[in-house]
Amino acid sequence: QLQLVESGGGSVQPGGSLRLSCAASGDTLDSYAVAWFRQAPGKKREGVSCMSNSGAGTGYVDSVKGRFTISRDNAKNTVYLQMNSLKPEDTAVYYCATTYHSGSTCPPLDILEYDYWGQGTQVTVSS
Repeated sequence: QLQLVESGGGSVQPGGSLRLSCAASGDTLDSYAVAWFRQAPGKKREGVSCMSNSGAGTGYVDSVKGRFTISRDNAKNTVYLQMNSLKPEDTAVYYCATTYHSGSTCPPLDILEYDYWGQGTQVTVSS
């Protein structure tokens, strides 16, 4: 059974940066597409970014394009989300998710497309 554990969340001022990590265990990630989602208080969980199992394909929600970068290190079985130029509206619990999927693109950023989820890590952007 694949398990995911996120880390790296915290509090940061607007304009700051954080790097989230998602460590996988129970299976290797090289056959899985990976994604990051977030959920702000009172809002639905939304997809932020995804990456294909090969790393060749990525996707981002418009609100984070140019600021966030997803990456993966299959040797470490870990996925990352580098978040720069953070804004107060980025405040949310961030979740790592994966699904068994091979191809040059990642599945749509829809919660129904991803089967395994981490417990989440809080990101707070505030002055």
